[in-house]
Amino acid sequence: MSHLADAPLPAGTPVAPSPQQAGPGSGPHAVDPSRLARRSRAQTRVRWELLRNLIRKDLKVKYKGSTLGFAWSLANPMLLLVVYTFVFQIVLKSGIPRFGIYLMSGLLIWNAFSGSVSSACGAVVANANLVKKVRFPLAVLPLSAVGFAAVHFLLQLLVLFLVILILGYNLIGPELLLLVPAGAVAITFTIALSLLVSALNVRYRDTSHLLDVALLAWFWLNPMVYAFGLIQNRLHEWTWVYLLNPMAVVVITFQRAIYDPGGGSTSSPPIQADLGYEFYLEHLAVAGAISIALLWVGFHVFRTMQADFAEDL
Repeated sequence: MSHLADAPLPAGTPVAPSPQQAGPGSGPHAVDPSRLARRSRAQTRVRWELLRNLIRKDLKVKYKGSTLGFAWSLANPMLLLVVYTFVFQIVLKSGIPRFGIYLMSGLLIWNAFSGSVSSACGAVVANANLVKKVRFPLAVLPLSAVGFAAVHFLLQLLVLFLVILILGYNLIGPELLLLVPAGAVAITFTIALSLLVSALNVRYRDTSHLLDVALLAWFWLNPMVYAFGLIQNRLHEWTWVYLLNPMAVVVITFQRAIYDPGGGSTSSPPIQADLGYEFYLEHLAVAGAISIALLWVGFHVFRTMQADFAEDL
């Protein structure tokens, strides 16, 4: 029989590959790429569904049993509006026309950012029992805080738009398109910092206290209660260093998109950073690059540290 085994096969006869020649998808335990793709899509749907449910739960808990409901979310910015208007318009006389709209144009996005990061910082610690007992994508905990704040921000922004229209001020124009890249930079930077501080706070509990102090100081580094021209007059050619702060760039872009000083205002120092669009797009590009770099750092730190969350908690 050995001479039959050694005989050459006729041309065109299919030859089964040997185990050494077989590819990774041809063995008895081969992995079907289409199955992997379906599994990946299913896991993504589960993550998004979990994130939506957490945001929905937070919104229901926030206003459960409340008579005024969402109206309470306007209480904080309205109180700040009254206080800052009194201090900077009546007492200190900042000279910014329509100061309320100028303030709210930047304050709403800042409140969304600071609220997201503050809530995300303690999100994992606050759900310690859940983290210890149930296996699920832990990143949804800080991300749900970001989503919760984003819903509030969009609703508050709509209210601001209505107020501006009711007052008869100009709102509709091509400058509103600046909200799209500015919002993208803001959400990227917020998610990046939220992931980072939420992971660090599990092991280093002082993170939340340091963050509160940092956010308090950070507020004054954004031109919301003063004109951006004051920064330009003080820093001159070094203003670009100030604009490495992504939130400062986001704030001045939101102000350019929403706020109209009216009457061809030429106040000195200038209220807005620039009357065109190129200035904002250039600095948003830099802020976006910084945000993406921080997002990579945030995901890396979170994924590295999450294996020890249950033990640290």
